[in-house]
Amino acid sequence: MHIELFGFDTTPERFEASIREASEQGFRRYWTPQIFGHDALTTIAVAGREVPGIRLGTAVVPTYPRHPMMLAQQALTTQAVIGGRLDLGIGPSHKPVVEGMWGYSFDRPIAHMRDYLTILTKLMTDRRVSHGGDAVVGRGEITPPAADTPPVFVAALGSQMLRLTARMADGTFTWMTGPATLRDHTAPTINEAASEAGRPAPQVVAGFPVCVTDDAATARERAAKDLVVYGTLPSYRAMLDREGLGGPEDIAVIGSAAEVSDRINALADCGVTSFAGSAFGTLDEQAATRETLISLLN
Repeated sequence: MHIELFGFDTTPERFEASIREASEQGFRRYWTPQIFGHDALTTIAVAGREVPGIRLGTAVVPTYPRHPMMLAQQALTTQAVIGGRLDLGIGPSHKPVVEGMWGYSFDRPIAHMRDYLTILTKLMTDRRVSHGGDAVVGRGEITPPAADTPPVFVAALGSQMLRLTARMADGTFTWMTGPATLRDHTAPTINEAASEAGRPAPQVVAGFPVCVTDDAATARERAAKDLVVYGTLPSYRAMLDREGLGGPEDIAVIGSAAEVSDRINALADCGVTSFAGSAFGTLDEQAATRETLISLLN
């Protein structure tokens, strides 16, 4: 199991500093979200050109507001700029966001993702597509700079999305998904579907908030406050319920360096291929968390 980083940097400058430090410390991959701050792919293109060596991933680009033809162009351009080190994570986002903020229907997320992946992967491989899907249509050609097709990851949590990902993508990136769920649901579902489709075993990248601390109670309170929104989103709430947890703070990896290390190492037996740690807490706690993650590098 690989140890990787999941950073919530607030500016392109901080992102560049973070990936430079991560690369120098020996991390193989650094993931960044696409929420409401900087645009992930633009930031990766700008900063990644300045920092060689480390792979850079999006976790994840929402699909509904960005047509797959546009995303294929942007992803391939970014891939060309950074020399083939992009891992493209995408996801449908959440019903309250898709319908409440963007005004799209979230009635058929599986059909949407099936059509989206069909168009996206075809374009990134062949540079042309003709797909009249039930949920998404894509017809035409693109001429981006020459670049290898980046691996595609889907934020797949439920069974149908995991099976679709196994057949059409390279792996999943999970969040708010606990060890038992990863072991009994995520990994077996995606691996079985890939095997049935005659495809290689997909990557299972598990993102977790992490805090190495000697004050677990305070760190837990901070997690409950900082992560509260995740417990209100249906797909994450379903994963927390499946794990038997009350809130996002219950899934955070909190404790001493030894306790955190043990919990992370145990995920290797849950089918996780990469652990993506997102450090939180005070500056001292974040530094201690980073040192612990460094100590776990293979």
